[in-house]
Amino acid sequence: MKTILKSIFIIIAIFLISNKASAQKTTQKAVIKTVINCTHCSACETCGLKFKTEMLKINGVKMYELDEKAMTFTVYFNSKKTDVQTIKQGISKLGYDADEIKADAAAYDKLDDCCKVL
Repeated sequence: MKTILKSIFIIIAIFLISNKASAQKTTQKAVIKTVINCTHCSACETCGLKFKTEMLKINGVKMYELDEKAMTFTVYFNSKKTDVQTIKQGISKLGYDADEIKADAAAYDKLDDCCKVL
C-alpha cells in the first residue's frame, strides 16, 4: 500500500512540475528600442492614453513598460499568441519606431508635435 501511495505521489509531483515548467515558457520578454523625443510620453494625454489602450490590444501582450530615458519598450507576452515581430508592427502603428521597423507614417503624423523627432 505504501508503494502505491509513493508511486501516486511521485506521478502527481512530476505532472505538476512539468505543467509549471511548460507554463513558464509561454511568457516571454522582449526589449524593443524606439525613439522618443519628449520627456512625458507615458503621461501625455494623447500618447500615454494610446500606450495604455493600444499596446494591451495586441493579442498576447500581457504587460509593457516604457522607459523614456533608455528609449525602450519592455514587453511581456504570451509566445503562443503573438511574436516579437507582431508587437513591433503594433508599436509602429502607434507612430513610433520599433527596432528596425520604422514608424507608420500616418500614425506618426497624428502624434502631438512634442512627441515627434525634430
